[in-house]
Amino acid sequence: MGAFRYEALEVLLRQQIQTGRFKIGEKLPSVRTLCKQHELSKATVIHALHKLEADQLVYAVPKSGYFVAESDADYNTPQKVSTPSIPAQVNVPDIFRDIMSRSAAFDILPSDGSTPAAQHLINLNRMIGKASRSHPEQKAHYYDEPKGHVGLRSAIVDLYRQRETSLNLDDLCITSGCQHALFLALMATCQKGDTVAIESPAFYGALQQLEQLGLHVIEISSDTNKGLDLQELAEKIQDWPIKACIVTPNFHTPTGSKIPLANMKALVKLANQHDFYIIEDDIYGELRFRSELCPPIKSVCDEGRVILCGSFSKCLSRELRIGWIAGGLLHHKIVQLKLITQLASPQAVQEGLAEFISQGHFKRYVNQHRQQLKEQRDQLLAELKKHWGTQIKFTKPNGGLSCWVELPDHIDTQQSYKALLEKGIVLTPGVLFSAHGLYKNHMRLSFSQPLTERRRAALHLLFQTLLTDQ
Repeated sequence: MGAFRYEALEVLLRQQIQTGRFKIGEKLPSVRTLCKQHELSKATVIHALHKLEADQLVYAVPKSGYFVAESDADYNTPQKVSTPSIPAQVNVPDIFRDIMSRSAAFDILPSDGSTPAAQHLINLNRMIGKASRSHPEQKAHYYDEPKGHVGLRSAIVDLYRQRETSLNLDDLCITSGCQHALFLALMATCQKGDTVAIESPAFYGALQQLEQLGLHVIEISSDTNKGLDLQELAEKIQDWPIKACIVTPNFHTPTGSKIPLANMKALVKLANQHDFYIIEDDIYGELRFRSELCPPIKSVCDEGRVILCGSFSKCLSRELRIGWIAGGLLHHKIVQLKLITQLASPQAVQEGLAEFISQGHFKRYVNQHRQQLKEQRDQLLAELKKHWGTQIKFTKPNGGLSCWVELPDHIDTQQSYKALLEKGIVLTPGVLFSAHGLYKNHMRLSFSQPLTERRRAALHLLFQTLLTDQ
């Protein structure tokens, strides 16, 4: 009877949203109001709202309520791809190294050079310079403490508190970027020959690390909206026990997917049941386009099984190689591994960054940056829909830096890499995001740069080459 009652409310609210009774961005009646109107328990109402949230029809804003999400009905999104049932060794294609050598990880036309000067970087550099001049003999002759600058760790704790996540100073260790944090997490949880679960399509930077450490990968299909398929993960780890699962819950690259809160809790439950660690890549957590706070998986895990990794490279500056890790049960081991791999982090950079955050510059900048990225996303997707909407499928992420594009089956984006390079265009082919060589007819496109006339022309040449040359 309880299930019927929550399903009835779910169906009613779904119909009201789809028929326009509640508009995009409009707040739904409160849980208390819904309980009173429909004579339901609080648990029943919340269950119905969680179902709508999982289907991306609504989103929750802590302490505010549930709001109607923007409809993606007009977008033909890529289908979830079936993944092999067995693990694989990783062999990252040489194209990855070529792309990185061209500084083109998130830009099809890095030669455009049209990114405007950023005032926030001037302020940040000034504060770092001021920190360098303060007690220079101390910074020159003494290493920073292994966990990192106390002021910076305190600032990061405050940033997570604003995302409904409770951390302590001693929970954090400063690293040389998020890649370094992920590497420490893998070294702490795995030994050569172990198996790691990873969402598919996967972040190629993580695949590179798995290859270097001699680890095997079991790919788990991911929905382009809701992320990791938990049922598939539960089934595969029955046959292939894993030591860790790498996941990007908020605006995963390349798809831009976001794991609903209910699925985060289910993943933590699965990790506790099957004794593996969740390595959480939170590098895009601040880059949301809606008012929701996007807490990390760490916020719903009290058992210490989530190893939280992040950095400022995507939300502030890629020049800034400062990240962090909160290692949970393995934190002491991770700090020791940090000593081995880095020894210490630069004191002046940490001190200047801490001051930049504490004075409110970071929040002001990231609020502006989110709006700019949303506008650039809208421009890119409008261009895709207008010119190639009947030939391709693509995601519409609500945060992050990139979207995932599916082309007709006969197209191999990797084969077109050199031909496009000769035209000055750097393509990021889909095979980079799989250990099994999947996604040959896919590619990642980024909206991290403005869609200038030169980039617009490059985009048209890109699709002309892909859709006509094969």
